[in-house]
Amino acid sequence: MLSFSKILSVCAVGAALICAEARQMSKEHLRAKQAEAAQRWESSNTRRSKVAGGGVKNITFTNPKASEFYVDGTSIPEVDFDIGPSWSGLLPISNKTGEKRELFFWFFPPGPEGSLDDLVFWTNGGPGCSSLEGLLQENGPFQWNVGTAKPIVNQHSWTNLSSLLYVEQPVGTGFSQGKPEAKNENDVAAELAGFFVQFLEVFSELKGKKLYLTGESYAGTYVPYIANYIYENPTIVDLKLQGIWISDPSLSWDVVQEQIPAVNFVHKYENVFAFNQSFLAELDAKAKSCGYSDYFEKYVTYPPKGLLPLPGDGNVESAKGCDVWDDIFNAALVVNPAFNIYRIFDTYPVLWDVLGFPGSFPDIQESPLYFDREDVKKAIHAPVSVDWTECSNINVFPDGDGSLPPAFSVLPNVIEKSNRTVIVHGLADFILIAEGTRIVLQNMTWNGAQGFHTPIANDSFIVDGVGALGTTHTERGLTYFEVELSGHMVPQYSPVAAFQIMQYLMGFRDSP
Repeated sequence: MLSFSKILSVCAVGAALICAEARQMSKEHLRAKQAEAAQRWESSNTRRSKVAGGGVKNITFTNPKASEFYVDGTSIPEVDFDIGPSWSGLLPISNKTGEKRELFFWFFPPGPEGSLDDLVFWTNGGPGCSSLEGLLQENGPFQWNVGTAKPIVNQHSWTNLSSLLYVEQPVGTGFSQGKPEAKNENDVAAELAGFFVQFLEVFSELKGKKLYLTGESYAGTYVPYIANYIYENPTIVDLKLQGIWISDPSLSWDVVQEQIPAVNFVHKYENVFAFNQSFLAELDAKAKSCGYSDYFEKYVTYPPKGLLPLPGDGNVESAKGCDVWDDIFNAALVVNPAFNIYRIFDTYPVLWDVLGFPGSFPDIQESPLYFDREDVKKAIHAPVSVDWTECSNINVFPDGDGSLPPAFSVLPNVIEKSNRTVIVHGLADFILIAEGTRIVLQNMTWNGAQGFHTPIANDSFIVDGVGALGTTHTERGLTYFEVELSGHMVPQYSPVAAFQIMQYLMGFRDSP
């Protein structure tokens, strides 16, 4: 391997020998450039953690029961710095005698630059996947990401904006206790609202705070239904709901968010998928026969010309012989065994993950998983008897989720009642594809009109200190973001962009 200090020569032979030295870059010069780039990212927002445990805004909880949930920030296993005070444990979803259903939570007060007036709630999706993944690898105050040796301070923790509450929900997820009984999203929302009531009785100083509901993936279904439940039952939870964030969200039918845009997605990233020309031709032919290939160009207009139809026979998943998404996934794994549906840029080898889910499949390279360690469970007041996994082996909807996708039901009402709503999509996500989300939005009616009426401009999302990193568009209370280079978990893969979007949602900046 040539070093950067090696002089490369380009020689051309003609009437005379002409040699030109290529540009030289020393290791020191390269490292200086790297440091400059890192500093630019770190200084790109004004609410950034500067010191581990370097102070949190004090919240004194007067209920003696709160002390039972206290977590010493110096006692988290493998974390060699003080993360500051936090509170975690199990609380029931109601005050009924004999209530056995309990949700596990972990609450963090704001950092030194965070707001005491706000509370951000975070949930992961699945259904049945733990919100502790979001805490440890996305937006929590300490971070242990895929492939890294040990936990580090998360410079872009959302605790630098406000208090942050992670809840493993619905019942059956993570450490949460009891038998799942939810039949639909309204049941899930009622369970969480009941939990909030119990939570605020213990941590009563949080009552009346401004609330932001956030989550990703299947939380794109959870969060709108939870928000709608709170808006429609305003006396149940003593918090002031302001708005929601849903990223790479499950909003509509699989055929819309996976099948229709799949082949276009492959063509956009042909060099990443590295398929041969004959297979690409097969995909194009199948997409054409299934009504996918020209769908976007034909139906996605600004403004919309009417409701957008389902392709082919109207199947909400895929018609027989039209599952191009699976065809692409299976072929991608042949070319690249480490192909990651959550971020398509990953290549072999598969990096290790303390949570055991580094890519498309579970991959436990070290056991027990971090949150399944007894010392970790004891430190955070989690039940030692539970075998924790990132995504539950228990079906949190025993008979399936009986609710319609939120774009057809509650999401418009939530947008209309919220100060701001943000929908975010990473452009390198294959499990749910951004072009599909555009289709969903153009088919949805909110605040008196269908879809966006003006096109989404390229390079319109300007990230501080970075420049254009995707697109953004706002109409009638809804702001949509697409983030270049990011996969499914935007706070993990593009933390600076995610932080800026949250600043906008919470009103800390006037424009996206």
